[in-house]
Amino acid sequence: MGWDVIIITFSLMALLTWIYIRHHRSRQLQYIKRYQFHRSIRNKICDKYPHLDEQQVHMVFRALRDYFWMCNHGGRNMVAMPSQVVDEAWHEFILFTRSYKIFCRKALGRFLHHTPTEAMTTPTLAQHGIKRAWRLACAREHIHPGRPSKLPLIFAIDTILDIPNGFKYSINCTDKQSPVYGDGYCAAHIGCSSGCAGDSAADTDSAGFFDGLFDSSNCGSDCGGGCGGD
Repeated sequence: MGWDVIIITFSLMALLTWIYIRHHRSRQLQYIKRYQFHRSIRNKICDKYPHLDEQQVHMVFRALRDYFWMCNHGGRNMVAMPSQVVDEAWHEFILFTRSYKIFCRKALGRFLHHTPTEAMTTPTLAQHGIKRAWRLACAREHIHPGRPSKLPLIFAIDTILDIPNGFKYSINCTDKQSPVYGDGYCAAHIGCSSGCAGDSAADTDSAGFFDGLFDSSNCGSDCGGGCGGD
């Protein structure tokens, strides 16, 4: 067999593999987009946050789907959960153990774990997780992570819905008109702030473009905390 035949064969195999991966990823993302969460999960969110109306609760689950989209694209890396209310929805979903296990298999290709920050191996892991969440959330909404014109939904939702003890972020931390001025997390120091997180299984092609845009070395004492993925 000549080298030209070998090269053509391997190129064809690589192309077929790429097509399969793209098709498989597309099916996973469609599954996440169309997934219908159990009504009782919505009821639990309404019980915990009675000031939310039906449309606002719908927004919470839209943001939860965004988070699973982020985890799908995050590779075997921790993706932080930057929202308190979305984290509550995630918690309630996990309690439906059989449904959650099936969802993870079809949407992510593996079980997505949830681990408190205290159980993380290093503080740096949490910082990387929130930076990764920022990059992926921005990619999800076609926002430039270094020059954002707005906050991605999952970073803005706790402020929008006025969630008690929610994680609140601001693009311009020097803007005194901001509702979180002096009391929240700054998108410019996004490596410091964190909520909760999960680990997922997919490739990291979506995150790669944004690598290195943030540096957590200048984090101050106001860095946020929460929980993270194992």
